[in-house]
Amino acid sequence: MQAPNALSLIRVALVPLVVLALLVDYPGHLWVAAALFVIASLTDLLDGRIARSSGNVTVFGTFIDSLADKLLICCTLIALVGMDRVWSWVAMVVVAREFAVTGLRLVAAQDEVIAASRSGKIKMVLQVVAVLALILNTRYPLLNDVLVILMVIATVVSGVEYFVNGRRHLASSVTR
Repeated sequence: MQAPNALSLIRVALVPLVVLALLVDYPGHLWVAAALFVIASLTDLLDGRIARSSGNVTVFGTFIDSLADKLLICCTLIALVGMDRVWSWVAMVVVAREFAVTGLRLVAAQDEVIAASRSGKIKMVLQVVAVLALILNTRYPLLNDVLVILMVIATVVSGVEYFVNGRRHLASSVTR
């Protein structure tokens, strides 16, 4: 197994630990959840860099990386909804976008790898920052709200961009 794929699988394995640390109340559990979330997020940064620098960008690797990202963000957001740290509609928008873009990427994978767009990367950074702020429940609720709103805007904009740019893949899959 190549290192980038192994890092993505480690991220997948960290997801239940992040959620468990969030939901099981013990002294310092939020700090544990935050640390695990940061470690998982850093594996995303590393796996992409390693794959690109070694020329090992594959359809499978791109799919596993994308799936790992989506699991981390979506499962953590759903746990935060259960903790009343974020509105449920926010999690629904994020989860819907992630499923829709994953579907588009699967359709496109028959022809080519759809690399993460710039807006997708910005979206991911905003998601990580907003979710981390929600985990730590910063003392500045307005800051949390602004980060969540920016996250939602970036999530919707990048989702629309993927579908506008992916029209040709969708059209070709309908004609097959």
